[in-house]
Amino acid sequence: MQITMRADGKQAVVRLSGRFEFSAHREFREVMDTALQNKDLETVTVDLADVDYIDSSALGMLLMLREKANQAKKGLALANPRGIVKQALDIAHFERLFSIV
Repeated sequence: MQITMRADGKQAVVRLSGRFEFSAHREFREVMDTALQNKDLETVTVDLADVDYIDSSALGMLLMLREKANQAKKGLALANPRGIVKQALDIAHFERLFSIV
């Protein structure tokens, strides 16, 4: 999986591409910690448009991210889930926990 982050004003957009699975946990955590520790940012959006697979450990990583964002008092949204990724989020009822745009 590839991860890129860009800051746009007070918002960070973290774009993921490829397979979002356990093997990406270290890189994902490092990028997210950087975004959450940035005092200038108010919200973090995780762009899932280019993710073609997501496993249960990745769902867990998103839940941990939610906790950390709440602790850091940052807004968090998931953007552009498609196909099997959207189905996984729907089955897990992530719309109850996240803003999905």
